[in-house]
Order: sequence, then structure tokens, then C-alpha cells
Amino acid sequence: MVKPMPRLENCTWSCSCAARGRHKNQLGKTAVGLAAKVGEMLSSSVSSSPLTLVDHGTRTSSASSLRSSSSSTSSLNLNQHLVQRSLVLFAVGAFMALVLNLLQIQRNVTLFPDEVIATIFSSAWWVPPCCGTAAAVVGLLYPCIDSHLGEPHKFKREWASVMRCIAVFVGINHASAKLDFANNIQLSLTLAALSLGLWWTFDRSRSGLGLGITIAFVATLITQFLVYNGVYQYTSPDFLYIRSWLPCIFFSGGVTVGNIGRQLAMGIPEKPHTD
Repeated sequence: MVKPMPRLENCTWSCSCAARGRHKNQLGKTAVGLAAKVGEMLSSSVSSSPLTLVDHGTRTSSASSLRSSSSSTSSLNLNQHLVQRSLVLFAVGAFMALVLNLLQIQRNVTLFPDEVIATIFSSAWWVPPCCGTAAAVVGLLYPCIDSHLGEPHKFKREWASVMRCIAVFVGINHASAKLDFANNIQLSLTLAALSLGLWWTFDRSRSGLGLGITIAFVATLITQFLVYNGVYQYTSPDFLYIRSWLPCIFFSGGVTVGNIGRQLAMGIPEKPHTD
């Protein structure tokens, strides 16, 4: 008995179904493989990320610790330098007060009560420490103002110029006690010209001029107050309770001490000015 031949469309449909099945199986295997690889990559990245974060945190903490240690070291050095400058300025101010005040006392320009005069220095005990403290404040203030204004003082920044400035200041103070004029007004005008000449020769800065005038004004007020309360007195006062040339001495003294303070501060790097 003859078997019937299969129809062509049945064979075609069965072949296409088999091909689709094989293709689906391959796609499934490929998808499973990709999912496995993605899972491995995610697990490896998650496991390595804590180590990366720890390493980054360690490097950040070490860098911050280095910065903090360097800043603390620099601040310690600045504090030590500030104390050294203060001590030097205090010693200079106290010594100059002893010498210059002794000259004023010997010429009977300044009169102290007998009970407050020290036998060694022929001066009141409080004069050297007060003048030393004032010198330390003024000497530290000059470079600080220069740095704040962004105008570092570069004119004649050498110790030879500073020593000449001190010599001129001592000469001005000596002239106030030694020179004899017809009246105190002429002496005051002469000392004022000499004081401005000292500023022009050794300073020439606007900050130095402004600070010198401010120091002369404040010191004159304090001196008027002390003389008014009978702490000491001046002979032949012509400017309320003091001599009219005394502000010139304060002005030239402020410029001189300011130059000393600037010279001592030369080892400190200048702070840039920001508006």
C-alpha cells in the first residue's frame, strides 16, 4: 500500500519552527551569559569601591594633616619672631628714654619730684618701661600698617640708614635742650622743620607721615594729662602745660622707632594686599 507524500507546506512550517526554536535557545544562552558577566562586574566593583574610598580618605587625611602641621609651624615661627621683635623694640625704647630724658633733666627742661627720682638713672622709675612699651607698639604697628595698605616700605631699608636716623633723632632731642632762641615759637618751628627733614630723608611714605602725626597727637595729649595731674612738669610751658616743640620730638621719635620696626620685620614675607 503506497504511503501518501507529505505536503510541502507542512515541511516548510516544521523547518521554520525548528529554526525558531534553535534561535530562541541561542538568544537565551547569550542573555544568560551577559547577565552573568554583568553580575560579576557589579560584584567586583562593589567589592573594590570600599578599598578605593578608604585609600582616597587616607590620602585626603594625610594631605590635610601635612597642611595643618605646616601652618602650625609657620604660625609658631611668626609668634616667636614677633616676641623677639617686641623685646628688641622694648629694650631700644627704654634705653633711649633713659638717655634722652637724662639730657632734659640736666638742662632743667623737665622737672620730676625729688621723691620719684632714681639715684642711678636720675629719672623716674616708670619712664623707661612706659617708653619701652610705647616703642614696641609703634615699632610693630609700622610694618603692620604697611602690609595692610599693600605698600611695603622699600626706601633705604638697611641698618646703616636706621642708625643714621637714630643719630639725627638724638640730635633733634639734644637741640631742643641746648639751643637758645628768643622764644619757644622759633625753636618749635626749627624742630618742626628738622623733624620733617628726618621723615623725608629716611621714610618718605604716606603711612609713616600719617602714623608720625597720629603718634605726636596722642603722645601730646597723654603728656598734657600727666603734667596736669602733677606727675611732672616743664619749665616755661608755652603750649598749655608743656613746651610747644614737644610734638616735634614725638613725631621724629615715632618715625625713628618705625624705621627700626620695619628693619626688624624684613625677614617676614610680605602679605599680599587684597581689595
